[in-house]
Amino acid sequence: MPELPEVEVTRRGVAPYLEGRVVTAVILRHSGLRWPFPADLQASLSGRTIRSTGRRGKYLLLHFAHGTLIVHLGMSGHLRILPAETAPQKHDHFDLVVGNQLMRLTDPRRFGAVLWHAVEDGPVEQHSLLAGLGLEPLEEVFSAQILYQKTRNRSAPIKQVLLAGDIVVGVGNIYASESLFRAGINPKAPAQRIGLARYARLVQAIRDILAAAIDKGGSTLRDFIGADGQSGYFQQSYFVYDRAGLPCKNCGSLIVQIKQGQRSTFYCKKCQRN
Repeated sequence: MPELPEVEVTRRGVAPYLEGRVVTAVILRHSGLRWPFPADLQASLSGRTIRSTGRRGKYLLLHFAHGTLIVHLGMSGHLRILPAETAPQKHDHFDLVVGNQLMRLTDPRRFGAVLWHAVEDGPVEQHSLLAGLGLEPLEEVFSAQILYQKTRNRSAPIKQVLLAGDIVVGVGNIYASESLFRAGINPKAPAQRIGLARYARLVQAIRDILAAAIDKGGSTLRDFIGADGQSGYFQQSYFVYDRAGLPCKNCGSLIVQIKQGQRSTFYCKKCQRN
């Protein structure tokens, strides 16, 4: 699944082609994806100007004067900028046409979403899919003190707390494993037993890992490609993720793989003892 860096890479990729441009057509194929396409979306967006792009967690936001288009890539979706005359393929479900180009959503598994939040319904952050999301990890408001305070009653393993998304959003499976390794924290450690100093290391590690992943175009996940059709290459920098049985790049011990909440976790027992 595309995680925060992949979505941010996508946003940065499509933004120059969309911001300030007028939508000339909206093409919907099938009735929808995970949820039905919004009623009258073509009429609502045609002739309207895309003021700006944004992101909240793994949701891409296209802001108009009268509302916000919310796009989620699901498990296997991606967006591409293509010439407007490009013929659709089997899994191409949504086109947003801007002059002689279009933004196309391709989603083989159809777990993505295209939704509309009208301005009269309040700030887009109040949308039901966004309202419960945690803090953005790359913003200053996310701090060690916040993470420490919000985990005092959380006995769950810290890896699971990061993935839950209610304290901090967008730290998905890959980047949680990598961040915990960089901070020297065992992914099985109960969140409430981690002190402020260790959380300070973790917050910095999360920021550094996510920023590096964005700079490198995200990870080459099985289904992810950027808006320019290129895959990211952050996976070349993995220290633990998907390296089970290989030597730790720091100490030489073998990387271990375990299951936590049906997700694979990778870590070094020596570098992440506590």
